[in-house]
Amino acid sequence: MKLAILFGGASYEHEISIVSAITVKGKLSNFDLSFIFCDQDHRFYLIDDANMKATTFSRAKHLKMPQLTLVKGGFEQRGLFGSKMHMLPILNLIHGGDGEDGSIAALFDFYGVSFIGPRKEASMLSFDKHYTKWFAQSMGVQTLPYEVITRNNSKTIATPYPFIIKPSCLGSSIGVSIVRQESELAYALDVAFEFDTTLLIEPFISGVKEYNLAGYSSRGEITYSIVEEPQKVEFLDFEKKYLDFSRSAKVTEAVVSDTLVSQLRDAFKILYTPLFEGALIRCDFFEIDGVVYLNEINPIPGSMANYLFEDFSGAINALLGSLPIKKEIRIQYDYIHSISQAKGK
Repeated sequence: MKLAILFGGASYEHEISIVSAITVKGKLSNFDLSFIFCDQDHRFYLIDDANMKATTFSRAKHLKMPQLTLVKGGFEQRGLFGSKMHMLPILNLIHGGDGEDGSIAALFDFYGVSFIGPRKEASMLSFDKHYTKWFAQSMGVQTLPYEVITRNNSKTIATPYPFIIKPSCLGSSIGVSIVRQESELAYALDVAFEFDTTLLIEPFISGVKEYNLAGYSSRGEITYSIVEEPQKVEFLDFEKKYLDFSRSAKVTEAVVSDTLVSQLRDAFKILYTPLFEGALIRCDFFEIDGVVYLNEINPIPGSMANYLFEDFSGAINALLGSLPIKKEIRIQYDYIHSISQAKGK
């Protein structure tokens, strides 16, 4: 089975995307893989298998590799003696901006490229944590209470201490801080505003139970991963999540009741269907006093959450066989022709 992995992008999570791509490469060894790197200037490069290592990009070795151009149906490799088309299904593994904000999804939609990943509508709702909360609440999935502040409207925060500050459009815990008292607030705001102009304020609940569940839809049925209870001190900070992105060994399944598993799956299904068709996503939940709350949706989880699946390769293969097909609109110019005939032209 042929598949191209797209990674990189112009975002704060660029390096994490590289780590994810290298990890997924090792998990899909039975696929005929190609690798397409998107640099910070939105140029695409075809990376050969032997150069799929972090130093290729940190030392700019990719600049010597074939450059690609996105065209109808795929990527074109142009040369002095003609061009070569790479018309392969794409696994979108660009984390953060470009990959998860809908940019790449819109481009692939526009150029008719088949791909695994969230479509543009799903991207827009899951990339911004504020919109994610709106979406979840509208679908009947509970979230923690929150406030929104912006750089130009830093109102008095009503949430009592301690609380957590998050950039609204960023993952991997970048820019996230726990604020326990007023003396810590100014610094935490400065850090978060370095990465985003809109921030979320949520109550910080020490020791809250957190569970991760991934899944995808194939031929109308959702396949769920195991439920993971991530190991953490207070919250999964950037360093912990960065190491998380290179995970390839299957994790231990959480010891939880069948009732909780059903609650998590029910909430996941509500959020997934039908918005995330064509994507493998991970939802992170809290459980408080028997009630499940959505923390966030990861539309392109680190290393595609391979560590949560017994047969990750089979999951990707199943997704490839059940990607959404956009209906093509054929332009016939019937309206213009009828007007022209009526006018005798």
